[in-house]
Amino acid sequence: MVINERSVVDEEGAIPDAQARTLAEVEAETSGGVPVPAWLKIIWQNRKARFGLVVLAFFVLVAIFAPLIAPHDPRNNDFVPFSQPSGTHWLGTTQAGEDIFSQFVYATRTSLIVGVLAGGLATIIGLIVGMVAGYAGGAVDEVLNFLINLALVIPLLPLMVVIAAYSPVKGLVTVIIVIGITSWAGGARLKRSQMISLKERDYITASLFAGDSMWRIVFKEIMPNMTSLIVVGFLGAAIGAIGAESGLSFIGVGDPLTISWGTMMLWANNSGALLGGQWWWLFPPGIALAVLITALAFVNFGIDAISNPHLREE
Repeated sequence: MVINERSVVDEEGAIPDAQARTLAEVEAETSGGVPVPAWLKIIWQNRKARFGLVVLAFFVLVAIFAPLIAPHDPRNNDFVPFSQPSGTHWLGTTQAGEDIFSQFVYATRTSLIVGVLAGGLATIIGLIVGMVAGYAGGAVDEVLNFLINLALVIPLLPLMVVIAAYSPVKGLVTVIIVIGITSWAGGARLKRSQMISLKERDYITASLFAGDSMWRIVFKEIMPNMTSLIVVGFLGAAIGAIGAESGLSFIGVGDPLTISWGTMMLWANNSGALLGGQWWWLFPPGIALAVLITALAFVNFGIDAISNPHLREE
């Protein structure tokens, strides 16, 4: 997915100084009624972002209330294998006699957990590396920039497959760590470029004359002005993490005991579900994966509009 970065930079490559004022104006517009955060109002005004938020909220509710929604234990294999969809089993049963719909519901949790944790890990690593490299400059920047470029040229999927396949510990935590430590380079490059521009601002010069340390300037003065860029980077990393987990599970290098949309498609493919006409086993996980990723991508349009007033919808 290509993330639109026009919202987080102006013509000189820096965040517009008018961002705070425009948010204040939007906040003032809502002061007469129920208090609504300005950023949420801007996102909600965007049709694509509104659709993404609604769909994302639906998946979150499904994940939270999975025990109430799922009619059976997803690991219960006491049912008749390869059953057709019915009132008892809405999507039939697997080759082991497990309820497919219950697995589908619980798999929503796995995708959201992987997206939040793995995407968050990649965002944190990219944020630290990119901001330190852009601010420090000199030899530190050269070394970190070399690591960023090296990480960018290495194909991610083969690297993930190798690390996950040879990891002595299997499980969802391992998959999250593997995805997080291999997906940070793109975000680090963007934040490095932003840092190089922002560190030349007058308020940074004033902080330097005041004797503030590098870490305070980077994370207290500059980072708050990169909020939109950080959020956009997190959403992009979450999208990549959800897709990566499903891909690793589908090709068999993930945790086969984890109930996820990827493992559902793996067992459906291994059992010949498509050849046997059992589309209700193979298609729902793939469709749900595509819809969730699309929803997260649409939310990005609203995040763009927060920093760039020209992208807002009336």
